[in-house]
Amino acid sequence: MPDALHQLDATELATLLHRRDLSAREVVQAHLDRIEQVNPAVNALVTLDPEGALAAAARADERLVRSAAVPPLHGLPIAFKDTRLTRGMRTTHGSPLFADHIPDDDDLVVERLQRAGAIRLGKTNVPEFAAGSHTFNPVFGTTRNPYDLTRSAGGSSGGAAAALAAGLQPLADGSDMGGSLRNPASFCNVVGLRPTPGRVPSHPGSNLWDTLSVPGPMGRTVADTALLLSATAGPDPRCPISLETPGAAFRVPLDRDLRGLRIAWAPDLGGFAPADPDVLAVLEPQLRVLEELGCHVENACPDLTGADETFRTLRAHSFELALGHLLDSDRQALKPSIVWNIEQGRRLTAADLRTATATHSRLYLGMLDFFSGYDLLLAPVSQVAPFDAELEYPREVAGRPTHSYLDWMRSAYLISVLGVPALSVPAGFTPGGLPVGLQFIGAPRADLAVLQAGHAYESATRHGRRRPDLPTA
Repeated sequence: MPDALHQLDATELATLLHRRDLSAREVVQAHLDRIEQVNPAVNALVTLDPEGALAAAARADERLVRSAAVPPLHGLPIAFKDTRLTRGMRTTHGSPLFADHIPDDDDLVVERLQRAGAIRLGKTNVPEFAAGSHTFNPVFGTTRNPYDLTRSAGGSSGGAAAALAAGLQPLADGSDMGGSLRNPASFCNVVGLRPTPGRVPSHPGSNLWDTLSVPGPMGRTVADTALLLSATAGPDPRCPISLETPGAAFRVPLDRDLRGLRIAWAPDLGGFAPADPDVLAVLEPQLRVLEELGCHVENACPDLTGADETFRTLRAHSFELALGHLLDSDRQALKPSIVWNIEQGRRLTAADLRTATATHSRLYLGMLDFFSGYDLLLAPVSQVAPFDAELEYPREVAGRPTHSYLDWMRSAYLISVLGVPALSVPAGFTPGGLPVGLQFIGAPRADLAVLQAGHAYESATRHGRRRPDLPTA
């Protein structure tokens, strides 16, 4: 048993807790100690309730004494993304408009995770209204990358990813519209799954039929990520697109023989998402690992014509739908990029939405056809390595200037449009020590197959075992 419980994977901790080799109070206290030591430098957790967490841990220990039948996440501490409603604990969305907002109800994901035995520590930092893949806001400031405190941790689940990497929590909930879960996983050398839309139901929301933004699990390993998925997946009548498969279907061994798997490698997604040379220099050698595991790898990519325009149209429409009222009432309190995105939504015409809807459908059917010839698609998670945390977004990608905070996220958001599961797995480091993730993309609803492939690759490489060296207070 290592002295540092915060270094253990969630699956290991769960086993020790269920066997009563550890108490929930010990596990929670170890993470609270770690938070006190390193969170001031990383700024990943922005609201903390140590007394409430220890009290919940004591109740969890008492339940285990009374009955051996405890839920799968029994005693595991977690801080929820600060866009998730948490009853009795503030949810700020990273906005001054909600700096003191205390919800009366829990988000569905929060409800499920606590029912599964997770213990609420607090909240993780986000960009303002989760807009953008770099975590900073006027309420709590910037979250720092644990591998280099001068660099971005990504976003919008940047606080979640940084907290995982720094050992502040063993599991994390995320969400992903255009890479908000995958980019920070890549930047922080952890794992993040964007599930098939409907796999993890979402409630409440302004558009219950939305397939662009999805909740998803994060962990330090693929197995940990699958464990969290098992607690959040499954149908809910309040989410009309929710899938019927129960979460327990993902609480299974992930070992799988990959021999014979047909894999397509798309380093620039058909020319639509060129990546920086330092990213490709890390990822290209990883193809040999998969070949050594028995996979057949070749360069190929589905036709993504129109995916960029479709994503931007649907995103702008969703921003106007969710935040348009704030533009009318509190425009001065919104950051310029949010104002820009809402105004983009207000300029949309019926013809724009008709074209986006038709293209969205064509792209989905094209992916079904593509996966009749391949089992997996591989691509960079992010086109850039973690960038300067003082920037709002990178000003250049692969030698091309960027013109908005979305332009550098194409390798993630082009996949978002397709309605397929996508997994970010640690794939190595640049010569400067910055993490790079590899994106495993599967056919619609093939979430388990994606997790199995990512687990096999992770086991062969162990890139995720490299932990950051952080200063302690």
